[in-house]
Amino acid sequence: MVAVLLSVILLVLDHRFHHLEQLRSTLAFVTYPLHYLADLPFTTSRWVEETTSSRAQLLHDNRELRSQNLRLLAELQKYESLQAENLRLRDLLDSSFKVGDRVLVAELSSVDLDPYKQQVIINKGAASGAFMGQPVLDAHAVMGQVINVTPFSSTVLLITDTSHALPVQVLRNGLRTIAVGTGRIDELDLPYLPTNSDIVEGDLLVTSGLGGKFPPGYPVATVTRVDRSPGAPFSSVQAEPRAHLDRSREVLLVWTVPNQLPSALGDGDETPADEPVTPPQTEDQTETEL
Repeated sequence: MVAVLLSVILLVLDHRFHHLEQLRSTLAFVTYPLHYLADLPFTTSRWVEETTSSRAQLLHDNRELRSQNLRLLAELQKYESLQAENLRLRDLLDSSFKVGDRVLVAELSSVDLDPYKQQVIINKGAASGAFMGQPVLDAHAVMGQVINVTPFSSTVLLITDTSHALPVQVLRNGLRTIAVGTGRIDELDLPYLPTNSDIVEGDLLVTSGLGGKFPPGYPVATVTRVDRSPGAPFSSVQAEPRAHLDRSREVLLVWTVPNQLPSALGDGDETPADEPVTPPQTEDQTETEL
């Protein structure tokens, strides 16, 4: 009875008043070596596979990467031109804006096996600049957001978790709604769309930027089913996440970077990006630009 009473008191203190956050962070720091050891077999096997790759395979991969890099550089020239034009138009409209996002590559170290949760643990924490509520992406779309941070690891809540809701909009027409997790890795629910809403199967959903958590414009999901039942006030709409939630190994932690307009567009000089408003990054942290 004493143990049960103590457990209830600890649950109330933690849920209502968050008095145990420091204790949880300390315990996560102590158990971090266990997460590392659990991931060690996969890391070792991948290192052995990369070390024993044949020279012919490496040459083939190198040629493929060079060809892909050349195509991307050619496309980048077009995007830079469009970006410069966009800057000039926004300057004429006197509009505030953000260009580019700073990102940090992280790897999954473990997956929560609880069937009622959709969470993963990554190998970047507060020491790398991660923070609560930080958006997390993979190479294809939005994956989720950070809900717990320890010095060397972070817990990510996936967008398919039943407790997660994400403001999105239809890319085709700008229709705004909320994408809610269903607990299934391949399905999201859009429960707040009236039956006369302009949404069809195949529509792409992107982040709307509302709520202040996720930057606008990132792909989220593709609409897979629209059911408009006669007499029902809302449509039954399901969507499939674009992110590979059950397969992606590497993810991106995103910092939105505010930029300033050039002082004189004619001379082509741009003001460097400001530091992010989120916690600063360490010097040894690798950063890239989207």
